[in-house]
Amino acid sequence: MRDDLLIHVDNVTAGYIPGVDILNSCSLELADGELVGIIGPNGAGKSTLLKALFGLINIRIGTVSYRGEDITGMTAHELVSRGIGYVPQNNNVFPSLTIGENLEMGVFLKPKTYKDRLEFVTDMFPRLGERIGQRAGSLSGGERQMLAMGRALMMDPGVLLLDEPSAGLSPMLQDQVFVNTKKINSSGVAVVMVEQNASRCLQICDRGYVLDQGTNAYTDTGRNLLTDPKVIELYLGTLTQAH
Repeated sequence: MRDDLLIHVDNVTAGYIPGVDILNSCSLELADGELVGIIGPNGAGKSTLLKALFGLINIRIGTVSYRGEDITGMTAHELVSRGIGYVPQNNNVFPSLTIGENLEMGVFLKPKTYKDRLEFVTDMFPRLGERIGQRAGSLSGGERQMLAMGRALMMDPGVLLLDEPSAGLSPMLQDQVFVNTKKINSSGVAVVMVEQNASRCLQICDRGYVLDQGTNAYTDTGRNLLTDPKVIELYLGTLTQAH
């Protein structure tokens, strides 16, 4: 195993209900500072892989390790305290709370770091700082996504897991999400990103995984996957047409 690996998912089999496996011997590696994209058709197990990694569903076979430590079966809050952040696709902000209160919720395990982390997050996303007192429920879809990312960053994670961050957004707002993801990664946070917008995802990621029926069909650099005739024919064609 490589020395610089942050996360190693080794032959994981998992699912939501007994006897029905969504992931079948699925593996993934994430190195320090890397941006990894996960693409594939609907129902391939992309979001399930993130949830298994983040302790939200039961892993039946296989292991997940973080910085060399076995974290298989750990709870989400244990993983957050170890430096893994997660942004779900839906219900990812508290709509009745202000932006500031949402960000404060992000640091409830380390309240003393609030001021420093708030400065970091509002430097990265100035709009959040400008609207700190505004209720999250009144934000646009793109702004909510920015807030959800910002809240996950409040704990100063080493890894950020993003589940379809551009879903449901207009093309212009989608583009902003990819710019923000790249910005987060450039600040030193390793990122695993599940995306329906496959071609845009592969353009920004260092490496990509193509999932199909719960297992790794292909893995390569983002650039190579973008130009791989087999990947284009089987996956990018239909995935790109959807956008």
